[in-house]
Amino acid sequence: MTSLPASGRCTAASTYRHSPAWSILEYVAHITVRRRVTRVRVGHLPAERADFVAAEEPLEIRVDGRPLTVTMRTPGHDVELAAGFLVSEGVVHDAADIRTARHCPGSDGPDSGNVVDVFLADHVAPPSPGIERNFTTTSSCGVCGKTSIDAVATESHFGVDDDPLRLSPEALAGFPDVLRSAQTAFDRTGGLHAAALFDGETGAMLVIREDIGRHNAVDKVVGWAVLNGRLPLHGAVLLVSGRAGFELAQKAVMAGIPLLAAVSAPSSLAVELAEAAGLTLVGFLRGDSMVAYSRPDRLETVDSIVAAPGDDPRDLVAERPRRP
Repeated sequence: MTSLPASGRCTAASTYRHSPAWSILEYVAHITVRRRVTRVRVGHLPAERADFVAAEEPLEIRVDGRPLTVTMRTPGHDVELAAGFLVSEGVVHDAADIRTARHCPGSDGPDSGNVVDVFLADHVAPPSPGIERNFTTTSSCGVCGKTSIDAVATESHFGVDDDPLRLSPEALAGFPDVLRSAQTAFDRTGGLHAAALFDGETGAMLVIREDIGRHNAVDKVVGWAVLNGRLPLHGAVLLVSGRAGFELAQKAVMAGIPLLAAVSAPSSLAVELAEAAGLTLVGFLRGDSMVAYSRPDRLETVDSIVAAPGDDPRDLVAERPRRP
């Protein structure tokens, strides 16, 4: 595993706004690691074979040479991850806010290191001390390293409450199949989360990113958007392959995304944030069924639901699927 260099500015680093373009084979090879494993089945002899696991390494994010945080992530699209993280923390809102990003080189080449240094434009204020992380965050938790609970609730630069997005449940129900078919690294490892952006009007998938941490996958997607001048993401749908916790809902709001959909369940805090911000939050998006936890009016057919006498209309948005 590549180690982190000492604090200070990177030397002899590659500088660019966007992540390098890889072929599918190069991409999968970059984010997976080949290992010898022993397959054990009841009633059969153990068998050794080669297998692939998802790569996990630390990434230090610096701003103007100053260390800001370290997160455990799957290598790849690191500049996007850093840019998306800064969007989620309210530091940047537009491509013009980032002067450039410098990827410290590793032993395998200029883009293989584990440090990204983001240089802000002159008009952008540096991150406040309140968002600094005291310790390395794990790939399953992005907000647990905050220096205070109050720092979790970041005010969004963009509003989603008045976003006019409307789409049919039929269109939304088709997005998970598109996402799954594009998860090239998941096919090999079975161990990566995915996040994808869809155009709510055309249904086209705009970008997909995979990572061992679901919050990192979302940061990479948002980072792609800000580096390409696409924020705010009005009319877009963010789809995640797992559950939707508070942090993912906040990342959607911070990027101006009006609809967050997850194939699994949301958390109570995610629902509360979605209701307060006007974000449409959809969970249990499987097959032809889904549960809308907030702002169901953006799903075209929900307006026609009529409550039977004695029923609570809030229970009629959708029937919660049984857990496996």
